[in-house]
Amino acid sequence: MASTNSWTLELESKVSAPRKFRAVAMDWHTLAPKLAPHIVESAHHVEGDGGVGSVRHYNCGSAIPFNVMKKKVEFLDVDKCECRYTLECDGVETSTWSIKMKPTSNGGSVAKVECTSKGVQDKDMMLKAKDSAAEMFKNVEAYLIANPDAYN
Repeated sequence: MASTNSWTLELESKVSAPRKFRAVAMDWHTLAPKLAPHIVESAHHVEGDGGVGSVRHYNCGSAIPFNVMKKKVEFLDVDKCECRYTLECDGVETSTWSIKMKPTSNGGSVAKVECTSKGVQDKDMMLKAKDSAAEMFKNVEAYLIANPDAYN
């Protein structure tokens, strides 16, 4: 029987919470193929306008243990920089991700990312997903620092 696995990341950033949230949570389908094609080769909208209920399709790169993912937005609060979505991907029954960005006193932010996956057949899969999420946040931070007018 496959089990339920969870992990949590807390990542500090020099970038403000609203900018980082817009780039990571709202526009990752556009940025990922540019910033991390080894994680996401391509992505497109399946339905919706990006809000709750919206679905996006991702073709995954070599760093991800999945071939394709479907991401459905379950909760979105842009003002509070919080979202939750479910993923459907090969090798996992269900995967729920929660992202919360909080401002820091120095003008940066702290992101808390929680993932719970049910029906995971390979524990290395979870480690790769966690590593890819951490890399994704770091790539976006570098992009936003290099492009100070982006996502303002």
